[in-house]
Amino acid sequence: MTWTAVADVLAGICLVSGAFLAFAAGVGVLRFPDLLARMHAGTKPQVLGLILLLTGEALRVRNLQVLGILVLIVIFQLLTAPVAAHMVGRAGYRTGKVRSELLVVDELTADHFQSAVPAPRSEPDHGLDNPAPRKD
Repeated sequence: MTWTAVADVLAGICLVSGAFLAFAAGVGVLRFPDLLARMHAGTKPQVLGLILLLTGEALRVRNLQVLGILVLIVIFQLLTAPVAAHMVGRAGYRTGKVRSELLVVDELTADHFQSAVPAPRSEPDHGLDNPAPRKD
């Protein structure tokens, strides 16, 4: 068996696996009951599926210029997908779209409470809204 045949078989396996994971991510987004589960289904298998699809493409094309572009796409996805999922999760939590009875650990309550309630001042503020008394 030649290297070309092995690369084609591996490319086919990667393409089929990546397509299955992308399909599973789409089904998960449609079928899961709450925001956090949908967010998880939309990011984890989708990114892994895309990486497998791009790996299959790189094995099939075997061009150095195309490989460089595919690596940039993978890096961009790995940098942006977790950040986007994190922001969607926090926005959903702050707007009340997260079902708190399904959470095992809720670490955002303390952060959310601290951002909503200002910290007590330890020393007097002599700014414009609270001027110091005049000694006339």
